[in-house]
This record gives sequence, structure tokens and C-alpha cells, in this order.
Amino acid sequence: MIIGAILLALSLCADCFAVSACSSVTLKDDSWRRILPVASVFAIVQAGLFLFGWLFGDLFVGFVGKLAPVIGFLLLLYVGGSMIVSAWKNETSARDLDGLRNILIGALATSIDAFSVGVSFSMEGDGAEGVAVKATALLVITFLSVVAGIKGGVYAGKRYGRGALWVGGFVLLLIGVNILFKLI
Repeated sequence: MIIGAILLALSLCADCFAVSACSSVTLKDDSWRRILPVASVFAIVQAGLFLFGWLFGDLFVGFVGKLAPVIGFLLLLYVGGSMIVSAWKNETSARDLDGLRNILIGALATSIDAFSVGVSFSMEGDGAEGVAVKATALLVITFLSVVAGIKGGVYAGKRYGRGALWVGGFVLLLIGVNILFKLI
């Protein structure tokens, strides 16, 4: 049960890692004082939406199936597009992980799939104990992946500058397109 929960968490938090790495290339400060709140918000939103999907799966099954990919795509289009525009204009501030609004947009964009998975576990009749183990693994692994993503993103931003902003924006757009069309 634990190994399955860890594998589920690793698959669900891959986009959290990518978004946190890409969105942090413009950050100058990678102190723990900055990283811990961001990683906490991502982890709480991810695990929270997973649990919310599980709790209310019956109500959302039709809604989630049709709109979740579009919502995820639009949010990542906003974040990635803003990064590309900032790189084009040679601005230093993009839609990075600076400010609660940007952090929540990034966390929500990467957690819609966790909500959908929660709904599917609800439909399968998973019990509270198994879902609690999965949610705990999701919380911890998402937190760690965002910490690693921010550290790597800040390093890449300092080392590669505006190029990292371009690449980060395009990666986020590709993740959004993949969510929308399920290419990979």
C-alpha cells in the first residue's frame, strides 16, 4: 500500500516540480524562509484537492471529466505565457513564485489532476485508510519536489538568466498542452 502511494505521489507531483522549477528562474532569493511557505502551499493544495475529489467524487464526476484539462491548460497558459512575454520584453519579473496569487495559481494548475485522481478513487470505493496514506504521501513528496524545483530553478535562473525564463515558459506551455490533449 505504501509503495503504491509513493508511486502515485511521484506521478502526481512531477508537474509541481516542473512548475516550481520553471517559475522560480526569476527569483533571486532561495532561502528557506521563501521556499518553505511556497512548498507548503503546493503540498497542501495538492493533497487537499486529492482529498476533496475523493470526498465529493459522486458530485464532480461529470464536471471533472470535461473541464479539468481545460482549466489546467488555461492556468499554465497564463503562467507560461507571462514568462515568455517577460523574457521577450526583457523584464525581470514574470509570473513567478513571488506573491500569494502566483503561488496559488501554480498550485491549482498542478493539482487539478490530483483532484481528478481523488474522484476516481472515490468511484472505485477506496476506503478512508488507503486514501489517508495516499494523501500523506502526496503531501510529503509534493513538498519535497517543490523544494527541489525551486532550488534548481533559482540556480538555472542565476546561471542562464533570460534563457532560463524562455525555456521555463515554453516548458509550462508544453505541460499545459499535454494536459489538454493527453499527448504523453
